[in-house]
Amino acid sequence: MIHVISGNKGGVGKSLTCTALIDIALQQNLKVILVDSDPHNPDVYKSHAEEISSHALDLGRNEGWIDLINVLDQNRDAAIIINCPAGANVSMVKFGALLTDAIVETKHQLHVLWVINRNRDGLESLKELKEAHPSWSISVIRNNYFGTPEKFELFNSSKLKLEIEASGGKVIDLPDLAARVGDMLSGQRMSISKANVNMNLGNRMELQRWRNATRQALAVI
Repeated sequence: MIHVISGNKGGVGKSLTCTALIDIALQQNLKVILVDSDPHNPDVYKSHAEEISSHALDLGRNEGWIDLINVLDQNRDAAIIINCPAGANVSMVKFGALLTDAIVETKHQLHVLWVINRNRDGLESLKELKEAHPSWSISVIRNNYFGTPEKFELFNSSKLKLEIEASGGKVIDLPDLAARVGDMLSGQRMSISKANVNMNLGNRMELQRWRNATRQALAVI
């Protein structure tokens, strides 16, 4: 399975979602391959490179997509998690057909997880991506850091939500994580396993609460 975590906007929770997926896959004893495609701040790569096979690729360039396809080919038995930077939808629309063709050969399944806040622009970018690659399986993650599910009114009342669900996609709520714990994960570039060693007890307990809730929320994928 290939999980592509995107959302176009910076700060919506893509890296946190990626970190959660890595943690869940490792708990399931899966072979995990990380691809971080942020050419400027590959924080997820830096957090996990010592623990799992990790690649930093620039998917803003055609050469980066070729490198990605080679990673897929060399790891046909792995769970591959791709973290995308802000604005990645432009290159995904432009070069994504390469990925569509490649997964036929490598026999991977592709699932895009589109992380949103409560603003409109992320939804507009998602619509463009869906129109460009109608065969892709796409689910939407409402990051509850920005509010409870009912507060995502623009998405909840949109035609896009109906289209996602009609095509088999899911609407998933990412549980809120205490800001100081999330800040430590990102600011100190810690994987969850590292955080469980280095954080104090209170923060570890909050992290464990979030891990349990997140594992349940993402079980649908």
